[in-house]
Amino acid sequence: MEAIRKQATKLREQAAKQQQEVLKRFSGGLGGSDNGIPNEAELLQHQNLEKLYISTRAGKFQRDIVQGLEGYIVTGSKQIEIGTKLSEDARKYATKNICTSSSTLSKAALSYSMARAQMEKEHDILLKALETQVAEPLRAMIVGVPLEEARHLAQRYDRVRQEAESQAIEVSRWQARARESNSNPEYMSKLESAEIKLHELKSSMVTLGKEASASMAAVEAQQQRLTLQRLITMVEAEHNHHQRVLQILDQLETELNCSRNLSWNLSHSLHK
Repeated sequence: MEAIRKQATKLREQAAKQQQEVLKRFSGGLGGSDNGIPNEAELLQHQNLEKLYISTRAGKFQRDIVQGLEGYIVTGSKQIEIGTKLSEDARKYATKNICTSSSTLSKAALSYSMARAQMEKEHDILLKALETQVAEPLRAMIVGVPLEEARHLAQRYDRVRQEAESQAIEVSRWQARARESNSNPEYMSKLESAEIKLHELKSSMVTLGKEASASMAAVEAQQQRLTLQRLITMVEAEHNHHQRVLQILDQLETELNCSRNLSWNLSHSLHK
Protein backbone atom coordinates (compact mmCIF):
# COMPACT_ATOMS: atom_id res chain seq x y z
CA MET A 1 0.00 0.00 0.00
CA GLU A 2 2.82 2.35 0.93
CA ALA A 3 4.56 1.56 -2.36
CA ILE A 4 1.40 2.47 -4.31
CA ARG A 5 1.13 5.81 -2.49
CA LYS A 6 4.77 6.61 -3.23
CA GLN A 7 4.30 5.74 -6.90
CA ALA A 8 1.17 7.94 -7.11
CA THR A 9 3.01 10.84 -5.49
CA LYS A 10 5.90 10.44 -7.91
CA LEU A 11 3.55 10.44 -10.90
CA ARG A 12 1.80 13.59 -9.66
CA GLU A 13 5.12 15.37 -9.21
CA GLN A 14 6.25 14.36 -12.69
CA ALA A 15 2.98 15.56 -14.21
CA ALA A 16 3.19 18.91 -12.41
CA LYS A 17 6.81 19.37 -13.45
CA GLN A 18 5.98 18.52 -17.06
CA GLN A 19 3.09 21.00 -17.07
CA GLN A 20 5.34 23.77 -15.71
CA GLU A 21 7.93 23.04 -18.39
CA VAL A 22 5.26 23.17 -21.10
CA LEU A 23 3.93 26.50 -19.89
CA LYS A 24 7.43 27.90 -19.58
CA ARG A 25 8.41 26.74 -23.06
CA PHE A 26 5.15 27.89 -24.65
CA SER A 27 5.27 31.33 -23.08
CA GLY A 28 9.00 31.88 -23.27
CA GLY A 29 9.73 30.58 -26.74
CA LEU A 30 12.34 28.16 -28.00
CA GLY A 31 15.49 28.41 -25.96
CA GLY A 32 14.38 31.67 -24.35
CA SER A 33 11.98 34.59 -24.66
CA ASP A 34 13.70 35.94 -27.78
CA ASN A 35 12.27 33.12 -29.86
CA GLY A 36 8.63 33.67 -28.92
CA ILE A 37 6.24 36.31 -27.73
CA PRO A 38 6.01 37.10 -24.01
CA ASN A 39 3.27 35.21 -22.24
CA GLU A 40 1.60 38.42 -21.05
CA ALA A 41 1.52 39.90 -24.54
CA GLU A 42 0.16 36.67 -26.03
CA LEU A 43 -2.47 36.46 -23.30
CA LEU A 44 -3.53 40.06 -23.83
CA GLN A 45 -3.79 39.47 -27.57
CA HIS A 46 -5.89 36.36 -27.00
CA GLN A 47 -8.18 38.16 -24.52
CA ASN A 48 -8.55 41.12 -26.88
CA LEU A 49 -9.58 38.82 -29.72
CA GLU A 50 -12.12 37.11 -27.48
CA LYS A 51 -13.61 40.49 -26.54
CA LEU A 52 -13.76 41.56 -30.19
CA TYR A 53 -15.31 38.24 -31.17
CA ILE A 54 -17.99 38.62 -28.49
CA SER A 55 -18.51 42.29 -29.34
CA THR A 56 -19.26 41.58 -33.00
CA ARG A 57 -21.05 38.26 -32.37
CA ALA A 58 -22.27 38.02 -35.95
CA GLY A 59 -24.01 41.37 -35.53
CA LYS A 60 -26.24 40.33 -32.62
CA PHE A 61 -27.40 43.86 -31.75
CA GLN A 62 -27.94 44.62 -35.43
CA ARG A 63 -29.89 41.39 -35.77
CA ASP A 64 -32.05 42.37 -32.78
CA ILE A 65 -32.83 45.74 -34.40
CA VAL A 66 -33.75 44.07 -37.70
CA GLN A 67 -36.01 41.55 -35.98
CA GLY A 68 -37.67 44.32 -33.99
CA LEU A 69 -38.25 46.38 -37.13
CA GLU A 70 -39.66 43.38 -38.98
CA GLY A 71 -42.25 42.93 -36.24
CA TYR A 72 -42.94 46.67 -36.17
CA ILE A 73 -43.46 46.74 -39.95
CA VAL A 74 -45.82 43.75 -39.88
CA THR A 75 -47.88 45.35 -37.11
CA GLY A 76 -47.77 48.74 -38.84
CA SER A 77 -48.98 47.22 -42.11
CA LYS A 78 -51.96 45.74 -40.27
CA GLN A 79 -52.68 49.14 -38.70
CA ILE A 80 -52.58 50.76 -42.15
CA GLU A 81 -55.06 48.18 -43.39
CA ILE A 82 -57.42 48.93 -40.49
CA GLY A 83 -56.99 52.69 -40.84
CA THR A 84 -57.65 52.56 -44.58
CA LYS A 85 -60.85 50.60 -43.94
CA LEU A 86 -61.92 53.26 -41.42
CA SER A 87 -61.21 56.00 -43.96
CA GLU A 88 -63.30 54.20 -46.58
CA ASP A 89 -66.20 53.74 -44.16
CA ALA A 90 -66.15 57.44 -43.28
CA ARG A 91 -66.07 58.40 -46.96
CA LYS A 92 -69.00 56.10 -47.75
CA TYR A 93 -71.04 57.66 -44.96
CA ALA A 94 -70.23 61.16 -46.21
CA THR A 95 -71.27 60.41 -49.79
CA LYS A 96 -74.33 58.30 -49.03
CA ASN A 97 -75.73 60.09 -45.98
CA ILE A 98 -79.43 60.93 -46.39
CA CYS A 99 -79.83 62.97 -43.22
CA THR A 100 -82.27 65.80 -44.01
CA SER A 101 -81.71 68.01 -40.98
CA SER A 102 -78.02 68.82 -41.49
CA SER A 103 -75.00 67.99 -43.63
CA THR A 104 -72.52 68.92 -40.90
CA LEU A 105 -71.70 65.34 -39.92
CA SER A 106 -71.31 64.33 -43.55
CA LYS A 107 -68.79 67.11 -44.12
CA ALA A 108 -66.96 66.16 -40.91
CA ALA A 109 -66.89 62.51 -41.96
CA LEU A 110 -65.46 63.46 -45.35
CA SER A 111 -62.79 65.62 -43.69
CA TYR A 112 -61.93 62.75 -41.35
CA SER A 113 -61.81 60.28 -44.26
CA MET A 114 -59.38 62.44 -46.21
CA ALA A 115 -57.21 63.11 -43.14
CA ARG A 116 -57.16 59.44 -42.17
CA ALA A 117 -56.13 58.47 -45.71
CA GLN A 118 -53.28 61.01 -45.55
CA MET A 119 -52.12 59.67 -42.18
CA GLU A 120 -52.10 56.09 -43.44
CA LYS A 121 -50.11 57.21 -46.46
CA GLU A 122 -47.58 58.83 -44.12
CA HIS A 123 -47.51 55.64 -42.05
CA ASP A 124 -46.73 53.63 -45.18
CA ILE A 125 -43.92 56.05 -46.06
CA LEU A 126 -42.46 55.56 -42.57
CA LEU A 127 -42.55 51.76 -42.79
CA LYS A 128 -40.86 51.80 -46.21
CA ALA A 129 -38.16 54.14 -44.88
CA LEU A 130 -37.52 51.87 -41.89
CA GLU A 131 -37.20 48.88 -44.22
CA THR A 132 -34.99 50.42 -46.91
CA GLN A 133 -32.93 52.87 -44.85
CA VAL A 134 -32.49 50.91 -41.61
CA ALA A 135 -33.34 47.20 -41.81
CA GLU A 136 -31.78 46.46 -45.21
CA PRO A 137 -28.39 48.10 -44.47
CA LEU A 138 -28.21 46.28 -41.14
CA ARG A 139 -29.03 42.95 -42.79
CA ALA A 140 -26.23 43.55 -45.26
CA MET A 141 -23.86 44.23 -42.37
CA ILE A 142 -24.86 41.03 -40.56
CA VAL A 143 -24.00 38.82 -43.54
CA GLY A 144 -21.27 41.08 -44.89
CA VAL A 145 -17.94 39.79 -46.17
CA PRO A 146 -15.76 41.90 -43.79
CA LEU A 147 -17.37 40.37 -40.70
CA GLU A 148 -17.14 36.83 -42.07
CA GLU A 149 -13.50 37.27 -43.08
CA ALA A 150 -12.56 38.78 -39.72
CA ARG A 151 -14.23 35.99 -37.76
CA HIS A 152 -12.61 33.40 -40.06
CA LEU A 153 -9.19 34.88 -39.24
CA ALA A 154 -9.99 34.77 -35.53
CA GLN A 155 -11.03 31.12 -35.81
CA ARG A 156 -7.83 30.26 -37.71
CA TYR A 157 -5.78 32.00 -35.00
CA ASP A 158 -7.56 29.98 -32.32
CA ARG A 159 -6.89 26.70 -34.13
CA VAL A 160 -3.18 27.50 -34.56
CA ARG A 161 -2.96 28.53 -30.91
CA GLN A 162 -4.39 25.17 -29.85
CA GLU A 163 -1.95 23.38 -32.16
CA ALA A 164 0.93 25.33 -30.63
CA GLU A 165 -0.16 24.37 -27.13
CA SER A 166 -0.32 20.70 -28.14
CA GLN A 167 3.07 20.97 -29.83
CA ALA A 168 4.58 22.52 -26.70
CA ILE A 169 3.48 19.43 -24.78
CA GLU A 170 5.07 17.26 -27.47
CA VAL A 171 8.35 19.17 -27.15
CA SER A 172 8.30 18.70 -23.39
CA ARG A 173 7.83 14.96 -23.81
CA TRP A 174 10.81 14.64 -26.16
CA GLN A 175 12.91 16.73 -23.77
CA ALA A 176 12.12 14.32 -20.96
CA ARG A 177 12.96 11.30 -23.12
CA ALA A 178 16.21 12.87 -24.30
CA ARG A 179 17.28 13.54 -20.71
CA GLU A 180 16.34 10.07 -19.55
CA SER A 181 18.28 8.49 -22.44
CA ASN A 182 21.41 10.62 -21.90
CA SER A 183 20.86 12.59 -25.12
CA ASN A 184 20.07 9.66 -27.38
CA PRO A 185 20.75 10.88 -30.97
CA GLU A 186 17.37 9.66 -32.23
CA TYR A 187 15.50 11.42 -29.42
CA MET A 188 17.55 14.58 -29.87
CA SER A 189 16.69 14.60 -33.57
CA LYS A 190 12.99 14.23 -32.85
CA LEU A 191 13.22 16.92 -30.17
CA GLU A 192 14.82 19.29 -32.66
CA SER A 193 12.07 18.60 -35.22
CA ALA A 194 9.39 19.16 -32.58
CA GLU A 195 11.00 22.45 -31.54
CA ILE A 196 11.19 23.65 -35.15
CA LYS A 197 7.50 22.86 -35.64
CA LEU A 198 6.61 24.67 -32.41
CA HIS A 199 8.58 27.71 -33.53
CA GLU A 200 6.73 27.73 -36.86
CA LEU A 201 3.36 27.41 -35.14
CA LYS A 202 4.12 30.23 -32.72
CA SER A 203 5.29 32.43 -35.57
CA SER A 204 2.06 31.73 -37.47
CA MET A 205 0.08 32.33 -34.29
CA VAL A 206 1.65 35.78 -33.80
CA THR A 207 1.01 36.77 -37.41
CA LEU A 208 -2.56 35.50 -37.44
CA GLY A 209 -3.23 37.10 -34.07
CA LYS A 210 -2.17 40.51 -35.33
CA GLU A 211 -4.15 40.15 -38.57
CA ALA A 212 -7.26 38.89 -36.78
CA SER A 213 -7.09 41.63 -34.14
CA ALA A 214 -6.75 44.37 -36.75
CA SER A 215 -9.53 42.91 -38.89
CA MET A 216 -11.92 42.39 -35.97
CA ALA A 217 -11.20 45.87 -34.60
CA ALA A 218 -11.99 47.39 -38.01
CA VAL A 219 -15.25 45.43 -38.22
CA GLU A 220 -16.22 46.44 -34.69
CA ALA A 221 -15.57 50.12 -35.46
CA GLN A 222 -17.61 49.85 -38.66
CA GLN A 223 -20.46 48.15 -36.82
CA GLN A 224 -20.50 50.85 -34.16
CA ARG A 225 -20.40 53.69 -36.67
CA LEU A 226 -22.95 52.35 -39.15
CA THR A 227 -25.36 51.08 -36.49
CA LEU A 228 -25.36 54.47 -34.79
CA GLN A 229 -26.10 56.12 -38.14
CA ARG A 230 -28.99 53.69 -38.77
CA LEU A 231 -30.41 54.49 -35.32
CA ILE A 232 -30.23 58.21 -36.08
CA THR A 233 -31.93 57.60 -39.44
CA MET A 234 -34.68 55.63 -37.70
CA VAL A 235 -35.29 58.38 -35.15
CA GLU A 236 -35.32 61.08 -37.84
CA ALA A 237 -37.81 59.09 -39.94
CA GLU A 238 -40.14 58.64 -36.97
CA HIS A 239 -39.75 62.29 -35.95
CA ASN A 240 -40.64 63.52 -39.44
CA HIS A 241 -43.56 61.09 -39.61
CA HIS A 242 -45.06 62.27 -36.34
CA GLN A 243 -44.59 65.90 -37.31
CA ARG A 244 -46.51 65.40 -40.55
CA VAL A 245 -49.25 63.43 -38.80
CA LEU A 246 -49.52 66.18 -36.19
CA GLN A 247 -49.97 68.76 -38.95
CA ILE A 248 -52.74 66.66 -40.51
CA LEU A 249 -54.46 66.28 -37.13
CA ASP A 250 -54.16 70.00 -36.38
CA GLN A 251 -55.80 70.85 -39.69
CA LEU A 252 -58.50 68.21 -39.18
CA GLU A 253 -59.23 69.45 -35.68
CA THR A 254 -59.58 73.00 -36.99
CA GLU A 255 -61.97 71.88 -39.74
CA LEU A 256 -64.11 69.84 -37.35
CA ASN A 257 -64.32 72.66 -34.81
CA CYS A 258 -65.30 75.10 -37.56
CA SER A 259 -68.05 72.73 -38.72
CA ARG A 260 -69.30 72.31 -35.17
CA ASN A 261 -69.31 76.06 -34.49
CA LEU A 262 -71.06 76.75 -37.78
CA SER A 263 -73.68 74.13 -36.94
CA TRP A 264 -74.24 75.60 -33.47
CA ASN A 265 -74.52 79.12 -34.83
CA LEU A 266 -76.99 78.00 -37.50
CA SER A 267 -79.04 76.06 -34.97
CA HIS A 268 -79.05 79.02 -32.59
CA SER A 269 -80.24 81.44 -35.30
CA LEU A 270 -83.06 79.10 -36.33
CA HIS A 271 -84.37 78.94 -32.78
CA LYS A 272 -84.53 82.71 -32.33
